Amino acid sequence: MGRIPKRIVFSYILDWIVILATVVAGGVFSRITPNKRPFSPVDASISFPFVHKEKVSTAVLVISAVIGPGIVIFLVCLLFIPGPTPRSSKWQLWQRKAWELNTGWLGLGLSCAAAFLFTNGSKNLFGKPRPDLLSRCNPDLAKISDYAVGGFGDKVQEGILLVSAAICKNTDKSRLNDGFRSFPSGHSSLSWAGLAYLTLFLSAKFAITIPYLAPRVFGKQIQRSSTADRVFDSDTPLRSQAAAPPLYLLIIAVIPIGAATYISSTRYSDFRHHGFDILFGSAIGFVSAWFAFRWYHLPVQRGAGYAWGARSPSRAFGIGIGAGSYAGSEDSGREKTAKDPDLEGGPVAPGSHAGGDTIEMDDYAEETGAVSGSSPQRLNR
Repeated sequence: MGRIPKRIVFSYILDWIVILATVVAGGVFSRITPNKRPFSPVDASISFPFVHKEKVSTAVLVISAVIGPGIVIFLVCLLFIPGPTPRSSKWQLWQRKAWELNTGWLGLGLSCAAAFLFTNGSKNLFGKPRPDLLSRCNPDLAKISDYAVGGFGDKVQEGILLVSAAICKNTDKSRLNDGFRSFPSGHSSLSWAGLAYLTLFLSAKFAITIPYLAPRVFGKQIQRSSTADRVFDSDTPLRSQAAAPPLYLLIIAVIPIGAATYISSTRYSDFRHHGFDILFGSAIGFVSAWFAFRWYHLPVQRGAGYAWGARSPSRAFGIGIGAGSYAGSEDSGREKTAKDPDLEGGPVAPGSHAGGDTIEMDDYAEETGAVSGSSPQRLNR
């Protein structure tokens, strides 16, 4: 916990640069003229009125899905990190807070940036009409046959045909182009990307998870907690190895999901998106949130609320072939593996010592991120 190597600092600065570049790319996509799918001027599903005042504007969306979660993450890291750990210096304490804040914001940025890029790119590729397209378009029905691009038979009078966007008399190109960006829903994807990530972050930090039975290691069962691993013998009753979290914590974790659901629903009531557009956009956001969270954080059930540790300085920008992890020894590029006494060079399970009668629990916990600064514990096999 001394000086931070510059290679590690630059490595995570590069992560931020990639995230910002992704946001810029998504912004560029949002300004490209979308593909305009032909439509029917008598299609009831795109005949809804244009709503001038949306329930959730773009500014409110950004505050709710990006800035708000960022503030909550900051407060959690400031007030609750590192949790009940052994006494350490103020420098170590603030370094740990800064690390958890950095990874918390990195995950949030990655989630929102990925959803933003994928959504805007998809909108322009598909060019699906919004439910209020005809209100935006104001089609020139007197010349409907001049703009017909599809349909069947001579059915111009009955309107059984498809027309191109050239039939639109609206001169506001920005509003008209936006009328062909229905799929997928950007409000839904961004709200779920930011708020579902916040739910995962809060669940990890406050251990809001369904009780579970810990895995067994060499005949012992290890129950991970925020400070150290509790080891249960095989005769410990299963019901005594876990307990349900307080229910009010579950309510706290569900609030962001409720907010994301509300934001998504307004896109339907404001006639901006069809139902499937909203569902697909929500799926994009949720997948982005889960991926970004797991990229920087340990699993909710097994991680004791902590993020992954920093990359190794020698592997901060890549490891190539032959190394199994971005964390590792600094004195060589090779992995240090324990050896099986009966098979020279053969690896054995992490945390075990071939030929010995003990398991170094501190090493095992350190690998999982469950223990920070705890004294070594040894278990007899």
